[in-house]
Amino acid sequence: MSDPRSLVEALRKEIALFHRAPTVEVTGRVLEVGDGVAVVSGLSTLQASELVTLFDADGSQEKARGLAMNLDEESVGVMLFGSGERVQEGDLVRGTGTVLSVPVGRSLLGRVVDPLGRPLDGRPAPAADSLMPVERIAPGVTAREPVRSPLHTGVLAIDAMIPIGRGQRELIIGDRQTGKTALLVDTILNQQGMNVVCVYVAIGQRQSTVAKLVGELSARGALDYTTVVSATAADPASLQYLAPYAGCAMAEYFLDRGEDALVLYDDLSKHAIAYREVSLLLRRPSGREAYPGDVFYLHSRLLERACKLNAEHGGGSLTALPVVETLAGDVAAYIPTNIISITDGQIYLEGELFYQGVRPAVNAGLSVSRVGSAAQTKAMKQVAGKLRLELAQFRELQAFAQFGSDLDAETRGRLERGRRIVEALKQPPLDPLPVAEQVAVLFAVGSGGFDAVPVAQVGEAARDLRAVLRVEHSPLLRAITDAGALSPDVERSLREVVVAVTEQFVSLAVS
Repeated sequence: MSDPRSLVEALRKEIALFHRAPTVEVTGRVLEVGDGVAVVSGLSTLQASELVTLFDADGSQEKARGLAMNLDEESVGVMLFGSGERVQEGDLVRGTGTVLSVPVGRSLLGRVVDPLGRPLDGRPAPAADSLMPVERIAPGVTAREPVRSPLHTGVLAIDAMIPIGRGQRELIIGDRQTGKTALLVDTILNQQGMNVVCVYVAIGQRQSTVAKLVGELSARGALDYTTVVSATAADPASLQYLAPYAGCAMAEYFLDRGEDALVLYDDLSKHAIAYREVSLLLRRPSGREAYPGDVFYLHSRLLERACKLNAEHGGGSLTALPVVETLAGDVAAYIPTNIISITDGQIYLEGELFYQGVRPAVNAGLSVSRVGSAAQTKAMKQVAGKLRLELAQFRELQAFAQFGSDLDAETRGRLERGRRIVEALKQPPLDPLPVAEQVAVLFAVGSGGFDAVPVAQVGEAARDLRAVLRVEHSPLLRAITDAGALSPDVERSLREVVVAVTEQFVSLAVS
């Protein structure tokens, strides 16, 4: 039997070595809950946009998560990620001490996720490289450089007249069913082989629409470099509110690594409506059209994160293409004017042109790119320099010509040239054009090569010209791509091909 005194000594030593620091935990209780919003008391140390966890009354089982939105003196307004049907009055609430973050990394490419990074495509959760906060301060002026490198959409009318540069924020605006989403899909498809990572954010869309879009991207191999963040109309307003910020964070992962990324927000009108719903449920003061007073800041802090960084900060770029839906063409409405003032230009899709069969229905008069020709190749500048002016003159003369038939030869010539420009700019969806083929078509139209072709056949002539160049004159297209400009020799060769294609159409028209 061991000595009792030695046992006591050993016990005293163990007690002396044992030290447990007291832990302080700030908790709260749910005062009221409903419609995806909970009012919580007791969380006096909570910070804005902090992630909180809601448990049952004894704190043993997690019920939901949410985001601290309102920090009042007596209570905290929490936006729940979900309906909050299981949350009840008296439930325990704990702050996590961290702001909301989402998983980011290359493993998200080719995936469809919700704004919290949870998979929606039936596959296992992606192994994220890291977590990034959804809210982040935009890079300062000293970290940026001017936008000069083009981001080609593959849409002839846009790349020629309203060029977009890497790091730009270009708004796409128009009524519903005027081809806004189709334009986004074409832009994503055209980034294949361009070393641009795409993040498409669906806000308030139908699930069938998102599924169709994912199917198109997958079928054409574009999903390999694209992440789809989906918060559909069936999802809570909280997830629709978070979706664009989460998508931007996922794209910023590549920006921070000196790469080029493109994020497409479809659309910010529904995002503003979701934020209005959350704000009204949180009983925030409302302003014009019941939107909260900070609805401008809602989008400015998102879109300002798009930029072109200088070499000292990695040289990456983040291009933003937000979409806004108008009602009856009213571009002067509250949300459209807010976002127009934030972005670097807008592409206006006009319903009247769409129904006339001019697709994409780009209104060149109301569309503008504040980057301009700085984001165009020299070859595109050479062939598209006067295109916008000629198209604007055509629209004006077309309206004037309706009032009289006695027109001089010069006016008739401009009208005929304008009709051919309109036909050449027509482009079916899901058919983005390489830059060299765009240059060839614009060269043919601008040099008068298609003047002898009947107007109704100009589109077919342009398609034949592209096919002939691809099959029989691929070195010519390569020369345009590699040089980035039209040399006299290339112009001469291009003119010969245009003449050959034109003669074929003229002979068919005569026969």
